[in-house]
Amino acid sequence: MKKNILVVSKSPLVRNFLKKIIEKNNYNSEFAKNIEEIQSTYDLIILDLDTLDIDPTQLIKNIIARKPTRTLVIASEENEEKILKALEAGALDYIVKPSKVGISLQTKEKEIEEKISQILKIPKIKVLLNKPKSLKKDLKNIKEVKLSLYKPKDDLKYILIGASTGGPRLIETILRTLPENYPYPLCIVQHMPKNFTKRFAERLNSISKLKVVEAKNGEEVVKGKAIIGKGGWHLHFARREEDNTVITKLAPNTSKRFFVPSVDEMFLSALKVIDPKKIVAVLLTGIGDDGAEGMVALKKAGAYTIAESEETAVVYGMPKEAYLRGGATKVLPFPKIVEEILKLGEK
Repeated sequence: MKKNILVVSKSPLVRNFLKKIIEKNNYNSEFAKNIEEIQSTYDLIILDLDTLDIDPTQLIKNIIARKPTRTLVIASEENEEKILKALEAGALDYIVKPSKVGISLQTKEKEIEEKISQILKIPKIKVLLNKPKSLKKDLKNIKEVKLSLYKPKDDLKYILIGASTGGPRLIETILRTLPENYPYPLCIVQHMPKNFTKRFAERLNSISKLKVVEAKNGEEVVKGKAIIGKGGWHLHFARREEDNTVITKLAPNTSKRFFVPSVDEMFLSALKVIDPKKIVAVLLTGIGDDGAEGMVALKKAGAYTIAESEETAVVYGMPKEAYLRGGATKVLPFPKIVEEILKLGEK
């Protein structure tokens, strides 16, 4: 049976362009100009946020409240705030429209085809797992930690986290949960384009008890801080000569990785700079296999590695590959991963 895809957009250009892609790939296409016109149920709804007036958070909530539905959002670069809100509310993925004058949507055709194909493979039950209320419910299962009485260890470990599709809200949950005296620094690679990661880091900083910053050259990797990999650059590490402190480096994509930043690049760079026994590597939900290669290398060198389980991963791609290749010390559902990160830093 053909999959049914609805495009919600007021732009004839966007509707016609997506219609060609959808029907070329043998899916049924339907169209609406606003959310009120949605009458039926669909396998996927694509939302053009540039042309919709309703707040993205409420928009996604309204759709999921009617029936669990896969959602993909599309918007221009200047509307990155809308995209981030949509992801936090439960949208599965996004497409950024070309920003340069004279560059058409045609340049995004392959990316759109791939994302539609991958999202349609996600079971609808995973849409419910991606809802904010679902995560809050899951996190109630985490053993209560009285943060005011939290006694941190005085050693030093480095928590490295990688994620892709379905990851932004998990990262937010981790950073909301950790106490301000958490003893270990975190470095996080979430697949996002340039200009998005700065806003993502700012939003996380506003809700976290830790200091959250976007990576830059020379950023100190020290306790009380979470560093978000910068879009368009790989997150690498080095040692500062005068005091041996670990710092971040922005590295160009000379290795021709598909994702920039890449989780593998972060993991493999850490292996060259940091004692593996001080590394805790976590691989969360995401399409593809980014991070699997690096996690295997880290585990072989003696690092502690954790892959998210199929039970909670919205997309069981990246963590699955790490597990199948023998790179995971443990495979845990997301709430248990948060609990493990907390316990690692507590006396």
